[in-house]
Amino acid sequence: MLAAMSTAPLPPSSQATAVSRDRGDACPGTLRLHEADDGALARVRVPGGVLTAAQAGALLDAARRLGDGALHLTSRGNVQLRGLRGGCGAELAAVLDAAGLLPSPEHERVRNIVASPLSGLDGRGVRDVRPWLTTLDAAVCASAAARALSGRFLFALDDGRGDTAALGADVTVRAVAGGAGEALLAVGGADEALRIAGDEAPRAALLIAEAFLQWVRESGARVWRIAELDFAPGELLRRVRGTLADHGIGSVPGPLPRDPYGTGAPVPGISGSALCVQAPLGLLTAGQWQEATEIAAGTSAGELRLTPWRGLVVPVPGLGAAEASAALARLARTGLAADPASPWLRTGACIGRPGCAKSRSDVRADAVRGLTAAGRSPLPLYWSGCERRCGRPPGDRIDLVAVPGGGYRLTGSTAGLPPRTAVLADPDQLAAALAAIIP
Repeated sequence: MLAAMSTAPLPPSSQATAVSRDRGDACPGTLRLHEADDGALARVRVPGGVLTAAQAGALLDAARRLGDGALHLTSRGNVQLRGLRGGCGAELAAVLDAAGLLPSPEHERVRNIVASPLSGLDGRGVRDVRPWLTTLDAAVCASAAARALSGRFLFALDDGRGDTAALGADVTVRAVAGGAGEALLAVGGADEALRIAGDEAPRAALLIAEAFLQWVRESGARVWRIAELDFAPGELLRRVRGTLADHGIGSVPGPLPRDPYGTGAPVPGISGSALCVQAPLGLLTAGQWQEATEIAAGTSAGELRLTPWRGLVVPVPGLGAAEASAALARLARTGLAADPASPWLRTGACIGRPGCAKSRSDVRADAVRGLTAAGRSPLPLYWSGCERRCGRPPGDRIDLVAVPGGGYRLTGSTAGLPPRTAVLADPDQLAAALAAIIP
């Protein structure tokens, strides 16, 4: 059964802008586990998505011994361990602490930092943001005030290519081309950015996060994200400039760059001195993770980088073309998407049944069925078991939300046309449903 109609879009997902909150922040971490239908869930923050090979090995060991054996990537470049057995919290914390993944227990849920995954590896960025990342993470962990940030508050470090700048972070710092080494600071949903000295970027980012907490206290509202503050037009930028000036950081307002960068995800294949692959539905089996870790351990970099688009970047400095191609082929043989034409680059899903009690469907099984039925979708697809659309990445895409009684409601739009919906009874009919909503 298929029907199409014009309609208003679905309500915003849990990732999007909201008004005030009527309960505390329940975002899970490694010390605050979430009880799901498939067992406890831990969300391990990985600032910038950067893991040493030893840290990746520790996560794999924890997933195998304590959880379901898989590593689940998030839209912020973090890792979730699912199916954790009861009472394993202390053991998990000890494993992560020994691996250096828990530098500050008081800050473990607020170390949400995304960074351009290919920075310093492919020659495209204006500057390598790794020093920014190291400095900002250390500053966050040293800030007593930052402990009060929500687990949803997000920092983004962009090396100038415009990839993480499109992720809707609360505070975004973007490198600017030119000899002055400057950066653009964008905050919340403000229409303008501030040009600042690049060397001040990490300090400026933390200062604005700390100021946000003060603005929340002054307003009396319960909000978690900067874009949720109810400021008059121009007020947010004025406050940001004032905060920076109070701490000796000069700033000049300017327009935000508009980048036709698409999803921003690294294209699968070899890019500069890096291997790029995509994890289907953001899940890596133990075998896939181990293969990537072994490749990383055999290089001088000795690290993995998780992307906010649920993929992996493996730096391979010094490898010749033949060696890099062989390493990429090893990853592809495990089932990771190494082909730029792979449909997995345009398909995502929440955990669905049986992992989530709120889900109305096994969305991952349906996403697999729909993969061949969809053909070439004009927009990325995201399958959700309910209206919360957990884990939905930002940006334009087609939402498939499970409805009571079975089937899905699709919502999508193209520029200049009103949003349209279709009702999908069977994933095998997906191509027809997509044709109905995207002319």
